[in-house]
Amino acid sequence: MFKIQWFRFGGLRCSPLNAALCGWRKIMNPSAVLVHVPDVAKGLEWYKKAFPEAVPVYHVDFDFTALDLNGFSLEIVQADKKVGAGKSGTVVYWSVDNLCVALAHFEELGASLYRGPMEIEDGLSMCQVEDPFGNLIGLRGKTT
Repeated sequence: MFKIQWFRFGGLRCSPLNAALCGWRKIMNPSAVLVHVPDVAKGLEWYKKAFPEAVPVYHVDFDFTALDLNGFSLEIVQADKKVGAGKSGTVVYWSVDNLCVALAHFEELGASLYRGPMEIEDGLSMCQVEDPFGNLIGLRGKTT
């Protein structure tokens, strides 16, 4: 008969495989999202308006400005042959207090509703908007 040996890891009861994975995952947190646009200056200006709480951080060594959102880096970068601007499968979803207010904010800046809104778990709804450069931004929150 197969018997699993359990370990304590960070206060959790884990199998040996999970203990190894838990240690690996413990250091993994999302740190940045790169948004590819055809014109970085225009893209940066639009995203500054779209995320007004973001703090621009200029990196002198790279002549590059990122937008800091509470330790998360929103990086507007040049689209190229390897990664073009536009929809290509992955969508980052942003938590918002009020989905309707957030959607109106993005639409006021020139984004257009791409998908949704649709109801999801825990009384939340979600939608996707398309920025003026063809990229998708996901929004999740309450509608009331």
